[in-house]
Amino acid sequence: MFTGIVEGMGRVLKIQKNTNRKSAIKMTVDLGKHAKGLKIGQSVALNGVCLTVTGIAKSKCNFEMIDETMKKTDLGNLREGGIVNIERSLKVGDRMEGHFVLGHVDGVGTIKKIEAKPKEVKVWLEIPKHLSRFVVQKGSIAVDGISLTVVDVKKNLASVCLIPHTVDVTNFQTRKAGDKVNIETDILGKYLLKQE
Repeated sequence: MFTGIVEGMGRVLKIQKNTNRKSAIKMTVDLGKHAKGLKIGQSVALNGVCLTVTGIAKSKCNFEMIDETMKKTDLGNLREGGIVNIERSLKVGDRMEGHFVLGHVDGVGTIKKIEAKPKEVKVWLEIPKHLSRFVVQKGSIAVDGISLTVVDVKKNLASVCLIPHTVDVTNFQTRKAGDKVNIETDILGKYLLKQE
């Protein structure tokens, strides 16, 4: 369980096909200070994807990804040297700052346009059609693991606004039009629609 409040960024050090296990890909990420106290078997959200730590060497952590993860997320587009958003999982008693984020990405969206303004950055996203019904104006959405509020909705397009602080502490500082991003829609909306 996560909140979508990104704690920092990490650098992808190595990506390789995993030959000795059943997972498809093994990835090593330098989590920096965010690796402190982390144990094998614990969860970390990288670009909003909940992954299990399978190895630790100081600040360098290993994660394994199965085919389903590669199909449903943009992690297959990562390259060595790439930057990922980091959020450690919640502990009992932690403050809830963003919204309920499970780290179970629903699909991959595309950045259509970035409008940089003096006090905010407005980002227009193309949402996969099968997810657009879960995206509502003023509702919550996680984009690469960042908890954001939906500003506009037009068919399968949605916009979100980022304050300068959010841009500074996330990989959005490297994002551009055409980039793929992980989308997790609000869990509450999914349950409400299932009741209909």
